[in-house]
Amino acid sequence: MKIVSVDTLVVDFYRTNLVIVRVHTDEGIVGLGEATLEGKERAVQGAIAELAEAVVGLDPTSISKILYETARDWYWRGGPVIMTALSSLEMALWDIAARQLGVPVSRLLGGATRDRVRAYANGWFSGAVTPEDYAAAARRTVEAGFRGLKWDAFENYDLTITTAQLDRVLAQIDAVRGAVGREVELFVEGHGRFDVRHAIKVAKEIAQFDPVWFEEPCPPDNLDALVDIRRASPVPIAAGERWYGRQGFAPALARQAVDFVQPDVTHAGGIAELAFISTLAATSYVGFAPHNPSGPLSTAATLQLGATLPNFRYLEIMATDVPWRPEITNERLVLTDEGDILIPTGIGLGIEVDLTAIEQHPFTPHPLRMFQDAVFDIRPRDERSFFNLESDS
Repeated sequence: MKIVSVDTLVVDFYRTNLVIVRVHTDEGIVGLGEATLEGKERAVQGAIAELAEAVVGLDPTSISKILYETARDWYWRGGPVIMTALSSLEMALWDIAARQLGVPVSRLLGGATRDRVRAYANGWFSGAVTPEDYAAAARRTVEAGFRGLKWDAFENYDLTITTAQLDRVLAQIDAVRGAVGREVELFVEGHGRFDVRHAIKVAKEIAQFDPVWFEEPCPPDNLDALVDIRRASPVPIAAGERWYGRQGFAPALARQAVDFVQPDVTHAGGIAELAFISTLAATSYVGFAPHNPSGPLSTAATLQLGATLPNFRYLEIMATDVPWRPEITNERLVLTDEGDILIPTGIGLGIEVDLTAIEQHPFTPHPLRMFQDAVFDIRPRDERSFFNLESDS
């Protein structure tokens, strides 16, 4: 079997654009991957086009060889664009290999250790402004079946936070905790907003609400700062969504900078690289909780890892998304009464795309607004939608 072409499909997804990668073979098997990046979609498409020139004619089941040599032969290494392109290619190659054998990708990774993973919801707070709004949204999300909620409560704060601002944050978290009780797990997102002193101040104040973690408390490019925060924080620290490959994670694990690592399968190197990172984390008893706010292919690949990795702790998933998410692929996820997502058992990654539906939602620019808008709103333009999650009851 040989690779004959590689192409990309781009889908407007309101907060970003999904980039779906297709690797075509001479035997008619098409592997799918995802190269969604928070912005810079066209740059990723260009990188994938260059990758295509290097891999056409190769055996797609030689995954390790292809990834090693393509990464080696690019003079520049790392970075979001190059690593996202490589990750999406790797994902599609695993999909091809598993489709050829008629098995799920997890079978090729050593087989399943579980049939479900604990999920937490992101995006559930869409449109909320006041503490009461957040409390009402939290109740709706729990009623839908989720038992974990994550959100960024810090508006557009940049490295510092005043006492008055922190009081607003605490009122919001208190309202959510009061609305859902202690049975629901809370995850506080920092999005790299704070310097060391203010991150520690925040961690000490939010500890009263017993969150599972304080995520990315400082910018991702200063490991010394993260180590200082983790040593002083009474709350577990999670980080890694903006790190790439084992070289990004090994130093953080060696220095005990985190309690949970959060590599993204679409950015950190792909499926095999995340499995390697999970093994590194396991040697330090660090939980593995991949970053996953993207599209159906990213979720499918992350779930295949969830099936096979013993230290996989949590699956991030968007509880609200564009109304057309169920239309562009055959993704159908089942949320159990306990707040777990059942792991699909279809062949490969288990995802097929609908080209007609994709054509209805072409590329649309979406500037990242993390430091511009006081209130982060990811609502679809015309409605709010719990997407294609089904109950098991």
